[in-house]
Amino acid sequence: MGENADGSSTAAQGAPDETDQDQTTAGSRGFFSRIVEALSPSETEGSPQAMSGESQPAPVVQPGILNLRRMRVDDVSIPNAEIVAVPVSATMDELVAAFRDSGMTRLPVFDGTIDTPIGMVHLKDFALKFGFNGNGEHDFDLRALVRPLLFVPPSMPLGVLLQKMQAERMHMALVIDEYGGTDGLVTIEDLIEQVVGEIEDEHDIDEGMMWTKEGPGVWMVLSKAPLDEFEAEIGVALTRHDEIDEEEIDTLGGLVFMLAGHVPARGEVIHHPEGLDFEVVDADPRRIKRLRVRVKHAPAPDAGA
Repeated sequence: MGENADGSSTAAQGAPDETDQDQTTAGSRGFFSRIVEALSPSETEGSPQAMSGESQPAPVVQPGILNLRRMRVDDVSIPNAEIVAVPVSATMDELVAAFRDSGMTRLPVFDGTIDTPIGMVHLKDFALKFGFNGNGEHDFDLRALVRPLLFVPPSMPLGVLLQKMQAERMHMALVIDEYGGTDGLVTIEDLIEQVVGEIEDEHDIDEGMMWTKEGPGVWMVLSKAPLDEFEAEIGVALTRHDEIDEEEIDTLGGLVFMLAGHVPARGEVIHHPEGLDFEVVDADPRRIKRLRVRVKHAPAPDAGA
């Protein structure tokens, strides 16, 4: 899982170098490869910041083709804690459950811990060999389905990674930190979204909706909901207590973690001094995912409601 001199992984050693790419015809190269090459380097190299050696401004958030040059892998990768992966020792039933629960078609495979990845498994490969629910074989071995994936540094420009994904025909890459551990995950969809904007399908969850109201004084909330926004929603200040350090938390999940003093398990109920109950609806051993919030003394509805 070592890196080459250009920052690529051993999985990408077969990718053609720049000399090979120059010798190919324009028609044989990928669309995005030609777009990246067409971007003028003078837009960044000739800027006053680049000439003076000052750090460049933060990447733009608006979609656009220039994001492929301006942004790095660590700007778009999902963090380690949010990666859904399976151990190479997983049984057929465990693999089916992982695909079903995550809704993903590709899952990283690790041996021991997520910091020792060995590749990825594709739902299509599994379904073609065993059927979508398996065929009951007792000698199932996940290693037979493992495909290679890319290992890339967090500093790699998005355009470079997109070219490598095209050359290797791989749609997933793991981000590896300086110690060789897994730092995050990025897919080809994540890269293209920086150019054309958000791509959603029928399986995507609208995460722009951080909470939904289930009834009077009851909300279903994603743990990453901004704390200040949810306070405004329920009309209750949640951080004005001695045992809560508001400087250390930004999300509702962070508040519940601080109140509990540990990562709460699914079904656990955490009480708040302001008369709220936080029920952990979904969680794993490392983090909280969803909460049901009950406000015992819910604010009175607006007069005009």
